[in-house]
Amino acid sequence: MTPNAAPAGIRDDALAALRELVGRTDAEFHDGQYEAIEALVGGRRRALVVQRTGWGKSAVYFVATLLLRRAGAGPTVLVSPLLALMRDQISAAERAGVRAVAINSTNAHEWGDVLARLDRDEVDVLLVSPERLNNPSFREEQLPALVRRIGMLVVDEAHCISDWGHDFRPDYRRLRDLIAQMPAAVPVLATTATANSRVVADVAEQLGAFGGSGSAGVDGGGGSEVLTIRGPLARASLRLGVLRLPDAASRLAWLLSHLDELPGSGIIYTLTVAAAVDTARLLRERGHRVRAYTGQTDADERAESEGMLKRNEVKALVATSALGMGFDKPDLGFVLHLGAPSSPVAYYQQVGRAGRASESADVLLLPGAEDCDIWHYFATASMPDRERAERVIAALGDVPISTPALEAMVDIRRTPLELLLKVLDVDGAVRRVQRGWIATGEAWSYDAERYARIAAERLAEQQHMLEYEQTSGCRMEFLQRSLDDDTAAPCGRCDNCAGVWFPAEIGSVAGEAASAALDRVGVPIEQRRQWPTGAERLSVPVKGRIPADEQAAEGRALGRLTDLGWGGTLRELFAAGAADRPVPERVRDACVRVLADWGWAERPVAVVSIPSRSRPLLVSTLARGIAEIGRLPYLGELGFAGGGPAGQPGGNSVFRLAGVWDRFTAAGLEVPAGPVLLVDDQADSRWTLTVAARVLRQAGATEVLPFVLALRG
Repeated sequence: MTPNAAPAGIRDDALAALRELVGRTDAEFHDGQYEAIEALVGGRRRALVVQRTGWGKSAVYFVATLLLRRAGAGPTVLVSPLLALMRDQISAAERAGVRAVAINSTNAHEWGDVLARLDRDEVDVLLVSPERLNNPSFREEQLPALVRRIGMLVVDEAHCISDWGHDFRPDYRRLRDLIAQMPAAVPVLATTATANSRVVADVAEQLGAFGGSGSAGVDGGGGSEVLTIRGPLARASLRLGVLRLPDAASRLAWLLSHLDELPGSGIIYTLTVAAAVDTARLLRERGHRVRAYTGQTDADERAESEGMLKRNEVKALVATSALGMGFDKPDLGFVLHLGAPSSPVAYYQQVGRAGRASESADVLLLPGAEDCDIWHYFATASMPDRERAERVIAALGDVPISTPALEAMVDIRRTPLELLLKVLDVDGAVRRVQRGWIATGEAWSYDAERYARIAAERLAEQQHMLEYEQTSGCRMEFLQRSLDDDTAAPCGRCDNCAGVWFPAEIGSVAGEAASAALDRVGVPIEQRRQWPTGAERLSVPVKGRIPADEQAAEGRALGRLTDLGWGGTLRELFAAGAADRPVPERVRDACVRVLADWGWAERPVAVVSIPSRSRPLLVSTLARGIAEIGRLPYLGELGFAGGGPAGQPGGNSVFRLAGVWDRFTAAGLEVPAGPVLLVDDQADSRWTLTVAARVLRQAGATEVLPFVLALRG
C-alpha cells in the first residue's frame, strides 16, 4: 500500500489501537477523537484539536501514527515543549506498541543511537523540543532528510505557536516555516487544552487555514482547510474555590494547618522559584512529605520528583510553572496556588492537571497582594527591546560569534540575550550556525505594534484573573467563558455554586511556625572566584581565576527581594521612587540577627561601607548601626575614583565589572590587618562587592565579609 492510500476499515483498526493504548477492551472514542483520526489518516488533512485536559488528545496522534505507519508512511515528528511531557508521552506510546524516542537537552549521549534507529526505520514517533529545530547540526544534517520522510507532524501545546497564547515561546514560531517545507499530503495535527477563539484562529492560520472555525463541535470541510475540533472545556471533577487571606504568613499557616486534609497527593503552585523553595522547606520542617520543583531544579531530580508524586510517595510537589503542560497523573487529588497565575487561561491549564481520571479533585486559589508586581515582571521579561535588538544585529556579521563572546560585546545578560537571539532568528535577522551566531543581512524592523498588542492583551488577561478571584458567579463557568467556550454553564460544585467547601481557620501553632519561617533571616552571597571572559576587550586587564588574596569571602544578605518573608519589606525599601531614609530599626535588628548567626571563622575587626549615590543615608546608617551594636570601629566609606562607578544596572558580567573597575579607593582609610565587614544596600551581579573587596584586601585586610540588605533575584 502506498503512503498516500487510506487503509481500509479505518474505524475498526483505530478502535483496536485505542483499546491497546488504554489497556481496556471496552474503550470507545470520545466525541471528536475518531473524526480527527479519520481526517489525518484517511484525508491526510491538517487538524486543530482544542479539548480539555484528560480528553485524550495523545490517543489521537498515537492511534493515527500506528495506522499511518501500517500504510507505509514515515515516522511522526512530535514537537513537545517540556521534558516531563516527553517522558509521559514515551511511556504512553510504549503501551500501544508505538516505538517512540526523544532528542532533547538531557539525552545527548543517546542521539547517535536515535539517529541510527531513524535510518533503519525503527522509530514510529520522534519527540523533539521546539528549540531543537534550530540546533545547527539537527537543522542542517538531520531535519532535511526527516522532512522528506515525515509521515505526520504533531504540535503539542499548540497555543505556544500564537502570539496570544499564554506561554510566549519564540521557538514555536519556527513551526510555520517547517510546515511550509513539508509535502502537502503530510497530515499535521495541532493540539491544546488552553485556547480562546483568538488563539484558535491564529493557530489555524499558521497551519494553513483559509477560513474561520467555530467554537465547538467539528468544523472545516474538504480541501486544504484546517479541520478544527473543539469540545466543551468544563471539568466536572474539579471543585474550585478562592480563599483570600491577608498576607503570606496567613497563607503558609493555612497550608500548614490543612495540607494533610486535602485529598490524595497534588501540586502546590507558586509564582517564583524562591517561594517554591521556601515553602517546601517550611513544610518539610513541619513533617510534611513535599519537594520543590522549579526550572532551576536539576533534571534528574525533577524526573525523580515526578515519579514520587505519581507513586504517591510525597504529599505534594511545590512547583513553579516548570511543572505544567502535559504532566500526567490521572488521580491527582488537588491543585493549590499560593499566588495567582496571570490569566484565567494559564490558571485553567494548571488546574487541569487534577481530577483527570477521578470523580473529584479540589482546586483552591490563595491569591497574594504581591501577585500584580510579579505578573508585571514576567509579562515584560520576554518582550524584545528595540535598542537591545539593534545593538545585537549591529554586533554580528558574517563571521560566527559565540553567545558568551556576544554577551561581552552588547551588555545583555545571558538569559535575556538568548531569548532575544531566538526572536531575531525567527524574524530572519540573525541565524544560529555551528560556531555561534551571524547576521543574515536581511532588513529588520522592530514590530512595535505587534508587541504593543501582546502587552495590552497581557494586561487584559491580568484583569480577568482579578475578576475570577472576585466573581460571585460560578468559577468553572467563568474559566470556560474566558476560553470562549459557548457551552459554559454553572458547575454546581464550586464555592460560589455550592457554598464554601474548605476550612478558613488557621491553627495557632501553624500561625506561629509560618511567622517564624517568614521572619527567618540570612541568605548566602556566593563569592566570585573567576573573572568573566572577555574583560580585556573593555580594557579590564584580568582573566582566569581571581587570586585568593584578592577574593571576597562568602557574604550574607538579609533576604532576597523575591522572598516570601522579608522580601515584601525589602521591596518597599527599594521601590522605584522610594525616598532615601535611615535604616528602619526593625530592619537593622534583623541584620544584627544575620550577623549573630553568620558563624565566621574570625570576627570582623572593623566596618567599611560602599558609597551610594541613590541611598547614601540608608547605607551609612546601616553600617554605623552595625558597628555601634557590634562595638566595632566604623572606618567610613570607600572613596570614588575616576568619577565613581559607571554603567547601568542589569547588564552582563563583563560590562558590570568594567563599570566598577578602578572606581573605588581605600585612600584615607586605616584598614587593619584582619577581617573587615563590607556593607552595601543590594547585591546583583556581585562585581561591586568583588572589586571593593579587592581594594580592601590590597589595603591590608586579611579577609572581606560582604553584607547587604537585599539580594536581587
